[in-house]
Amino acid sequence: MQQPLLQIKNLTISYTLRGRKLLPVEAVSLGFRQGCITALIGESGCGKSTLTAGILGTLAANSRIAPGAQMLFNGTDLLTLSPEAMRRFRWQRASMVFQAAQNALSPTLRIEEQLIDTLLDHQAMSLPEARLRARERLGQVRLEADRVLQAFPHQLSGGMRQRVLIAMALLMEPELILLDEPTTALDVITQRYIFDILRAIHTDLGTTLILITHDLAAAAELADEVVVMYAGRIMEQSPAHVFFHEPVHPYSQGLLRALPTLVGDTQQREPIAGHPPDLSDKPSGCVFHPRCPIAESICREKIPVLAPAGESYVACHLRTEQPQ
Repeated sequence: MQQPLLQIKNLTISYTLRGRKLLPVEAVSLGFRQGCITALIGESGCGKSTLTAGILGTLAANSRIAPGAQMLFNGTDLLTLSPEAMRRFRWQRASMVFQAAQNALSPTLRIEEQLIDTLLDHQAMSLPEARLRARERLGQVRLEADRVLQAFPHQLSGGMRQRVLIAMALLMEPELILLDEPTTALDVITQRYIFDILRAIHTDLGTTLILITHDLAAAAELADEVVVMYAGRIMEQSPAHVFFHEPVHPYSQGLLRALPTLVGDTQQREPIAGHPPDLSDKPSGCVFHPRCPIAESICREKIPVLAPAGESYVACHLRTEQPQ
């Protein structure tokens, strides 16, 4: 069993907005195994991006992490690091690939300047060494360095810009890369090409990847493990082969039943009834119970904890053997 590279314990993140307290991440305990690709999935607004911002220490100023949490990266609690130590942690040991490549890259600088500035800011090396490193990383994502380095972002296609961001994330060979919807708005051919690149990077470097997505097809394509979030809580954590064939939590089952298909009877799709809750006014008990087709009275009264269910861990009173 691979050991967790990142172990999150009892993490709650809140925002204060116009006098209301929102809880996009609540009581999350979760491990990301060394060398694995984990897909973090769920509907928009479920807390995926807030969780990753918490990992990288890039939360908004109006956020707060509740006392008692730990975020252990190879044994070091990230929540105890100074701002400067956290800045060094980003890029050197963990990096991020954002979904909006056009916005993540400066439109006024050539690609070469952006890669080299990042390298020189985070690692002691000469300018020629930085140029060589930038060329190597572009080669890893199958881009022609002679053309791309001198280009401005607007001169590249969407898929090429996304690959530049992946190359930038690889600059310091971090142990962990977080990818926030890395193929959003790209055509399916380009998506598959980027998936192939990510799989090759994972195989060649053994990098741990966290793929944040609501695209179940992307998760099925890449992931070794699947983590399902809903209204700030973890609903299920399963090996990918288990999740896509025998999901345990009713919410996971609903997500898969709602998945569009290009073959068969499209009328058989069953969208999950209702809507996610207001993060400032969550339901009592299990946050999913107002939409759950099998909810019972205990679901409205008591918050379930993650507990074993076969090869999975599931937060459901009716799917696991839990102490009462």
